[in-house]
Amino acid sequence: MRRLAAALLLLAQPALAQPAAPTQTLRIALAEDTDILDPTIARTYTGRIVFAGLCDKLFDINEKLEIVPQLATAYEWTDPQTLLLHLRPGVRFHDGTAMDAAAVKYSLERHLTLPGSTRRGEISAMERVEIVDPLTVRVVLKNPSAPFVSQLTDRAGMIVSPAAAEAAGKEFGARPVCAGPFSLTERVAQDRFVLDRFPGYWDAGNIHFARVIYRPIVDNSVRLTNLQAGAIDLGERIAATDVAEARADKRLATHIYPALGYQSINFNLGNGPRSNTAIGQSKLVRQAFEAAIDRAVLMQVIYNGLFTPVAQGLPPGSPFYNEAVPSTPRDLDKARALLRQAGAKLPVPVTLTVSTNPDQKQVGELIQAMAAEAGFDVTVQATEFATALAAQARGDFEASAIGWSGRADPDGNLYNNLHSRGALNETRYTSPEVDAWLDAARATTAIPARKTLYANITKRVHEDLPVLYLDSNSWIVVTTAKLTGFKPIPDGLVRLQGLRLAR
Repeated sequence: MRRLAAALLLLAQPALAQPAAPTQTLRIALAEDTDILDPTIARTYTGRIVFAGLCDKLFDINEKLEIVPQLATAYEWTDPQTLLLHLRPGVRFHDGTAMDAAAVKYSLERHLTLPGSTRRGEISAMERVEIVDPLTVRVVLKNPSAPFVSQLTDRAGMIVSPAAAEAAGKEFGARPVCAGPFSLTERVAQDRFVLDRFPGYWDAGNIHFARVIYRPIVDNSVRLTNLQAGAIDLGERIAATDVAEARADKRLATHIYPALGYQSINFNLGNGPRSNTAIGQSKLVRQAFEAAIDRAVLMQVIYNGLFTPVAQGLPPGSPFYNEAVPSTPRDLDKARALLRQAGAKLPVPVTLTVSTNPDQKQVGELIQAMAAEAGFDVTVQATEFATALAAQARGDFEASAIGWSGRADPDGNLYNNLHSRGALNETRYTSPEVDAWLDAARATTAIPARKTLYANITKRVHEDLPVLYLDSNSWIVVTTAKLTGFKPIPDGLVRLQGLRLAR
């Protein structure tokens, strides 16, 4: 009788209230528009920010650059060339299909083989993928690869719905279906991305918004003005020269933290007819161009001293940073002497493509003035970012100012951009020794050996100068003071998990 009475009492009690579904909208301003929203093909940094809302990865990184679980709960190396991935149970894609071993196999193979894939170089060590059971995947490599798991913390680790990808074909980037916290509702080019909360998300308890709207706002001052007016809640890459104003506004919170990437000038060495220039064909001319540039002045004038001048593709905080390749000081006498040695006819014409972002245009204008004193005639060509990126890919450039948001492992900053078979080697730089060093650095996990190899690479690349590295940047993110839970992770991505907006 007591059991029956207790049961009746429980039935008589009201059901515990379920947490109300989120109703708020988070508004994020991007410094540029993105390219295609297909993680296999995409390459823009702003695209990675949007993907953080759309597409979970097998793994993520935290503030300490440690690899942490996401769609995979763990990994283990059963031997130097065999990786076991243990998947999170019960995960669904936005279309309701299961995120399982078959989907992981499909996505990894798609990253490796899809025409136009920019992930191919990241996971080129992969030989095959095997399904052990619905929640276990075996990845067999051709050879050991130190950065392989690290690559799975970014777009190479994003898993897409096989059913949706097959149905959409080449149009998948217009309507991506992943396993992230939000699904794509609308995209208007140059204007907005609208993402709505996916109720079936595996970590739904950490998502506190019903909708996220990303708006490309190229003008730095306009991004800050929108923050001050309350029209947006978070602005990424706020101008360094606006930091003092942002910090003085009590309605805002300013986050400044080191990045993993760099800004650079890429020279066209062999990518089509536009490589047939003095600066494309002579490393002496490129060295003269570098000698004419004062990186320290660029960093002070444009970035308020918040960015660090560098002459290599690794940030000073990296354990692989090469102290023997420092940022070189400006030396006009050296620049002029190098041009004479190269037999260059003065002035040396150079068309420098920059994005329409105001600070990038200012970089171009300062470089134009500096280089003129050494004997260069620089034409600055401001182009919308995604358009400039597409032009660089097809070789329609002579020199192109561009940034790389950076990766935790040094391979991610160097291999794809410098290896002769790298998917993003749009300068068409070719060096058998650099190729061999890059391959060897992938194949060993021994830190001292990798340090030696990356020292060789950064030294040789600084001599050949297919890429003129300008700085190691910092992330400057400004939010409304009402937004809490923001994590300053060095890759610069805006994770939506844990963010809350006070009413």
